[in-house]
Amino acid sequence: MGSPLRREDVAYVAKLARLTLSDAELDMFTEQLGQVLAHAEDMGALNLENVVATAHPFGLINVVRDDIVRPSLEREVVLAMAPDARDGRFAVPRIMGEAP
Repeated sequence: MGSPLRREDVAYVAKLARLTLSDAELDMFTEQLGQVLAHAEDMGALNLENVVATAHPFGLINVVRDDIVRPSLEREVVLAMAPDARDGRFAVPRIMGEAP
């Protein structure tokens, strides 16, 4: 069996995901994620050598419409509706300390 999930691991992943969790949430998610990982470990122990791989349990047929080229919105019209636009593009806040 793998190492049990530690509360510190969950706190670290939450920090990477920029999530602020309360102590109660950290305890709850540590328990829940530990159960998920334990289940995944149980699944990994199964002998699936003779099981045919499948992406979906039902035989589905992908039905798509023909791709029809048609005019789209004008760039200026769309950018005029944006909260912030610069140099003909949408402007979004920088993340993860990227340089300007």
